[in-house]
This record gives sequence, C-alpha cells and structure tokens, in this order.
Amino acid sequence: MQRTKRNLRRELLKTLGAGALATSVAGCASIPGSSASYRRPYSRNPWVAPRISHENRIREVVGHRPYRPGGFVVRTERVGDKIVVHNYGHGGAGITLCWGSSALAVRETMGMEHRDVAVIGSGVMGLTSARLLQDAGWNVTIYTRDMARHTTSNVAGGEWGPASAHDPDVSSAAFKSQLEFALRISHHAHTNLGGADYGIYWKELYYPSNNAQRESEGSYGHLYPYEGTLGPGEHPFNTPYAHHAVTMMIEPATFLRRLTEDVHQARGRFVIRNFADKESLLSLPEPVIFNCTGLGARQLFGDEDLTPAKGQLVFMPPDPAVDYLTIGGGDGLCYMFSRSDVVLLGGTFKPGDWSTNPEPAETDRIIREHRKIFAGFA
Repeated sequence: MQRTKRNLRRELLKTLGAGALATSVAGCASIPGSSASYRRPYSRNPWVAPRISHENRIREVVGHRPYRPGGFVVRTERVGDKIVVHNYGHGGAGITLCWGSSALAVRETMGMEHRDVAVIGSGVMGLTSARLLQDAGWNVTIYTRDMARHTTSNVAGGEWGPASAHDPDVSSAAFKSQLEFALRISHHAHTNLGGADYGIYWKELYYPSNNAQRESEGSYGHLYPYEGTLGPGEHPFNTPYAHHAVTMMIEPATFLRRLTEDVHQARGRFVIRNFADKESLLSLPEPVIFNCTGLGARQLFGDEDLTPAKGQLVFMPPDPAVDYLTIGGGDGLCYMFSRSDVVLLGGTFKPGDWSTNPEPAETDRIIREHRKIFAGFA
C-alpha cells in the first residue's frame, strides 16, 4: 500500500509539476470558520452537511412503535395447554434491545422439556428470539403475517439507544433494572456483530443544544465512548453547544436480512399466517409459543397499556460524506441518521395515533428544522 501511494505521488509530480501540486494542496486547505476547520472528537474526516430539501426527498415513511409507558413485557403464562412466553412492547428501542430482551425471554424456557416452539412475528424480536432458541437446542417455526422487510422493524432508524422504551415516571424500579440488564446484553451482542455483514457501524453522534449540560444517560452512559461537549466556536452546528459520543448504527434492512438467513441456516421454518385472535394462535401444534407480535399483542392478548406511537420519517438519497448522526437541535423531535441506504430525517412521536398516512405539515417541519440545524456549515 505504501509503495502504491509513493508511485501515485511520483506520477502526480511528473504530470503536474511540484509547483502545481503545491498550489492544489494550498487550495484545499481549511478556511478558518468553515466546517472543515473544526476538529472532530472521533473521526478524522471534515464535517459535511447533508443536502436537505423538499426536492431531494425520496419518500416519507410512517411506522407505529409498540409503546408501553410501563416498559416492555417479558414474562411467561400458561394459556390452556400452551406455555406462552411474551416478548413485546419495546417502543422505539426494538433494535437496540433485541438481543437482551430476547435473552431474557429465552431464559424463561430453562427447565422446559419441550423442544418445539412457535415464534409469532418476524420482526427483530421474533428473529433474535428464534436465533437464541435455536442456539439453545429448540426446533423453531416462525409464524408471521409478513416477512421481515415488511415489518415495523424495517422502518426503524437504527441508532443504538433506548429511545422511547418507557416512561420513567411510570415504569417500576424492577423494570428499570430489567432494562439496564437487557441493554448491557444487547450492546455486547451488537458489538460482536459489527461490520458490513450485519450492517452495524460505529458513528459519531451529536446533540446540538443551547445548554452546556446534557441530560445524563444514567447507569448505561459508559456504553457511549468519546462522550464530551463542544462549546461555542468548536463546532459548525447552529447552536452554542454540541454534545457528542460514539454509538452504533444498525441498518435495519441488512440486519433483518442477515438474521433471516441465520434462522434458515439453523433449519428454522417460516410459515406465512395471520392470527385474528388468541384462539387461532392456541391451535398451533407447538406446545410453547413466543409472542413477539409487537403492537399485535394488544389485540391477541388484550394488553390495553400497549399503544401505537406514530413516527414519521423523511428519506433522502444516501451521502457517504455525511458520516455522523444527530439528535435534537430544532423545534420538536429532530434526528438525522446517515446510513448506506438513505439519509434519514425524523421525526414524530405521537402515542395513540393509528393513522398510516404521512402528514405534509410534519414533512415541512422536519425538513425546515434540519435545514436550520445545519445552516452553520460552510
């Protein structure tokens, strides 16, 4: 590699001449006060603003987070002659929590003599539950209305963080302990799968803010390396401060596709089937059922605490030069996640809203606020 670089440099010198090359390099130098002149805490690349406009958008997407103010459910109950293990209600943190929550659910099967299990749902909870069950020696059949690419998991943002996993003013101390345990397991599992194969990448995460102090991440803050704060004059965002850390971006399409392949390779079966009620679910031949139906658990098992939290996203074409993420910095909920498939702009969080249509006013707000956030980039 070093020899190749020297050869390229030699050819440039021959072609352009040393003076021309020096002029070219000087022309690329950082301009004081420009986004290229700021030093980033992790990446060595210059800051590049995403190209945000109505004209550049690909489409708007609506998804419904399966939100429970008291937090997600992992528990076992006997229904008739079936053993039902519940694993649902993760809000906007399904991808973040999937390995940890599914590990807790699979732990519920310890001591069971049965080896055949039905997993209901092929979103991220269904797939990770299936994989961990297979590793524990179970014969898995996934029953699903839709394959993974058509689930809510596939329209997730994918940034690793427990967003809207619960309402801390409502959830119990026992749940908060369960959440922390699940986060630690998930973080470890995701880091082990990092790279293009599973679509998991480390990226800088910025929180543009008017406040010098950022709200603490609590007991799991140490899972975010490179934490710190940039003050006025140290960053290009249109706010006085920019808090920062490094976190994982899990790209849903790649991650779900790879999990589906893993289930197949471990001899799991997929059966397309929709369950209208609990009775049809209990007619399955498997003695053990994993309920990973997300929002569907409200209808199937009568969980009235489970509600949709409508999220609206705006997709822009991918831009490899934008190699970081942002949360906050504008009016309302704002986040920008740059992925290999899209630049994603969000968003909304509307509990109880079952509508599936994008709202033009929200699209306008999302685009307008993000243009303001990046207005300071030269």
